[in-house]
Amino acid sequence: MKRLIEIVRTFGDRRVVVIGDAIADQFLYGNISRVSREAPVFILRHEQTETIPGGAANCAMNLAALGARVSLIAAVGNDEAGTELRRKLSGAGVDVDGVIVSDKIQTTTKVRILAGHAHSNKQQVIRIDYDGSSIKDERIVAALKSSVKSADAVIVSDYNYGVVDDDAIALIRESTIRPVLVDSRFHLWKFKGFTAATPNEDEVEHLVGHSIKTIGELELDARTLKEQLEYRALLVTRGARGMMLVEDDTLLHIPAVGAQQSVDVTGAGDTVIATFTLAIASAASFADAAHLANHAGGLVVMKRGTASVTTAELEHSILNSENE
Repeated sequence: MKRLIEIVRTFGDRRVVVIGDAIADQFLYGNISRVSREAPVFILRHEQTETIPGGAANCAMNLAALGARVSLIAAVGNDEAGTELRRKLSGAGVDVDGVIVSDKIQTTTKVRILAGHAHSNKQQVIRIDYDGSSIKDERIVAALKSSVKSADAVIVSDYNYGVVDDDAIALIRESTIRPVLVDSRFHLWKFKGFTAATPNEDEVEHLVGHSIKTIGELELDARTLKEQLEYRALLVTRGARGMMLVEDDTLLHIPAVGAQQSVDVTGAGDTVIATFTLAIASAASFADAAHLANHAGGLVVMKRGTASVTTAELEHSILNSENE
């Protein structure tokens, strides 16, 4: 536990570049006032709307909350959501010089409508997605080329909205010998040969092309996938069942920490890869980095909405687990 805390306390010395798809996670809260006369649905009286950085932007927010210096390479539309994303990121200390503003796209926005009675917890009733289109902009690669020179690590946060294109991937391959960690929604095959990745079980199933029914099958498929992708490690996230780390000669099962019933898993994968990467950039072993990511993931799923974890919370979680 002492070793883990020592690693956490070096996070502020690290600089990480995140390239990927920035998403505006919008939460619209309302009180149920009555049933509509137009249709058998509830009418919500609007309370507030909050826009929070999601996707690659949430990964950057988590890195900043953990004390790292962060540069985000992404693209947003010249719209209200894009403006709010840049404002929130900048306010958290994230370098947004590489966040390209374009009139050719709209900012990818996911609107979650949460409803409930006045004095009860609000529950998500529906999500509405406004998908941004792919963008080809020379400024993205130029910003990446400038930022990556002094980075201790690079995170690829690919939500399949087109920021991380072939040119960006080629530049990362050519210009870095530092750790490159990948979080990609079903497209890890595009990112062969980097350092490691953090897929969840569903993504592993999609990548191997069949259903995984037993822990033995998961172990075998994850080992095979790691070899085929030419990674040094693969960290498979398993929700309430914790995580599984696969290295060349090691297979480590890590039980989940904290409460077994999560409050909200929105953006938890961003927290995991941010912590995992920051630990590896701080010279931690993959096993120690996985344990830290497991603590961070256990903390963030107990928070509502798209959230992040601080170093103080991480240290507290580590010390509490030692005393249990």
